[in-house]
This record gives sequence, C-alpha cells and structure tokens, in this order.
Amino acid sequence: MKYASSEAALAIFLFVAAAVCEICGGWLVWKWRREGGIWVYLILGAIVLVAFGIIPTFQRQDFGRTYAAYGGFFILLSLFWGWAVDGNKPDMWDWVGAAVAIAGACIIMFVPRTY
Repeated sequence: MKYASSEAALAIFLFVAAAVCEICGGWLVWKWRREGGIWVYLILGAIVLVAFGIIPTFQRQDFGRTYAAYGGFFILLSLFWGWAVDGNKPDMWDWVGAAVAIAGACIIMFVPRTY
C-alpha cells in the first residue's frame, strides 16, 4: 500500500490522537486507582479509552499492521507524557529506544509493498 504525503500525515495524526487518548485514559484510571478512588477519574478515563479504541479504525492498513505500528508512537508519546505531566525526564536511552520504535513503526506502516 502506497501513501501520498497527505495520507501519511493523516495516518501519523491518527496515531498521535490514539496514543494521546490511550495514555490520557490510562493515566486517569491510574490516578483513580492510586490516589484515593476519585470516581470522576475513572469515568473520564473510560470515556477517553473508548475514543482510543475508535480512532485506529480510521487507518487504511489492516488491524495487525496498524496496531503494531501504533506501538512505536505509543512509546514515544508515553515518554513525553511522563515528562510533561509527571515530571519524569527521559534519559538518553529512553530517547534511543523511542527512535528505534518510531523507525520500526514507519517501516511497518509506510514502506510500499507489492501484493
């Protein structure tokens, strides 16, 4: 499957949107569970996680390839989230690992294939 640049940009946007929803939803559930059971965190987290489940369905690739490639974006954005929200600054090896994951995601998703 070959992507035009606008299609690749949309695919990346969908990966980022899905990752933000999964990370935010998971973080809200984490806060609910770890910080005294404030039920609003649980409800909001569940709603955002449902959005995460819907967003990848707009990708052009099949389920397996989409979710495999999505993992790279999840890794990178999880590091940014932890840094921005929880103050846990990633080290050099975190960034190296994230770069490898993103490179792998782009290979999985965007290398043209002949069928």
